Amino acid sequence: MTSAPDTGVTGATAPGAQPSRTPRRLADVPSAAAAALTDFLDSRTALTGAVSPVFADAVAEMRAFVLRGGKRVRPTFAWSGWRCAGGGVDVPEATATLQVCAALELIQACALIHDDIIDLSDTRRGFPTVHREFAARHRDHGWAGDSDHFGMSTAILLGDLALSWSDDMVADAGLAPEARDRMAPIWAAMRTEVLGGQYLDILSEATGDESPEAARRVMRFKTAAYTVTRPLQLGAALAGASDDLLASLATVGDDLGTAFQQRDDLLGVFGDPAQTGKPSGDDLVAGKRTALLADALARADDNDPAAARLLRASVGHPLTDTQLSEIRGVLTDLGSVAAVEDDIAARVEAAVTELRSGPADPGAADDLIAFGRRLADRAA
Repeated sequence: MTSAPDTGVTGATAPGAQPSRTPRRLADVPSAAAAALTDFLDSRTALTGAVSPVFADAVAEMRAFVLRGGKRVRPTFAWSGWRCAGGGVDVPEATATLQVCAALELIQACALIHDDIIDLSDTRRGFPTVHREFAARHRDHGWAGDSDHFGMSTAILLGDLALSWSDDMVADAGLAPEARDRMAPIWAAMRTEVLGGQYLDILSEATGDESPEAARRVMRFKTAAYTVTRPLQLGAALAGASDDLLASLATVGDDLGTAFQQRDDLLGVFGDPAQTGKPSGDDLVAGKRTALLADALARADDNDPAAARLLRASVGHPLTDTQLSEIRGVLTDLGSVAAVEDDIAARVEAAVTELRSGPADPGAADDLIAFGRRLADRAA
């Protein structure tokens, strides 16, 4: 999503919160969240510098990673949840809410930095991954020890720091105690679920679990809950949402989150690296057990043993352009690409139905529907 200039207004500032313009439109959330993140990260400069200039230099790489690119999907869903529950843009609590929404990006930074280590990825958003960047620094300086190990070790620490700072950013937001109490269980569940989903992902790769059920379970906890459901509920809880609205947003989040991940799975195989910022076919090389692959293997086992053998022999191994093209053809010919596209469309429409019939604020629901459609149809 292309972020528009921030045309929000400044509301009254909650106690302890830093002044920040709050977005009137969902399209303004990415720039507003980036401004809140910049303010927070700037406030940590003296703290890291007091440890050591070399530590501050390392943290500067994490800061750049957080602030460069990214669609700010999670803050946008969280702000949408706030609006769906009747949260205003001009009320005193809006500034604190925006800071909590932005803090989700620090959890995302941790998840991406660590995910790139797990997948041994070389690039992210068109730049070297954090562990590759620090491995290169190690080699360039001629330091002792193994460069790759140093890069991974540093990236683990920086990811941990981002996760720690996400809690600090929430603590510094200036939330009222009752708002903090409403969001705390959702925040805690989200952090546990995303780590559990990540473990299920690497476990399915290690065990070779090809079942669609395993793929859906990973999709639910690694992406749908963490990317859509919990952020929606988080924002709504801060606005004092009813249990009925929280349950409705859980239904919406599961459908939109699954659609979002399935689009990501398709882009991982068919996407243009110039737009996605990652090599095409990366998920296949990493051996990701996606719903797309699970569907293809099930169809191939039933109808095309040769295609099944090709898929199993290829996934988890380096691929030439010719091999990648052949696998794309197999996935398409088996009908799996069409099946995933159909499921994406069905899930988006299910979310639309729930939003239009449920207790969400109608105007905010319409904005969320438009945002969900854009994400489900995105090219990057």
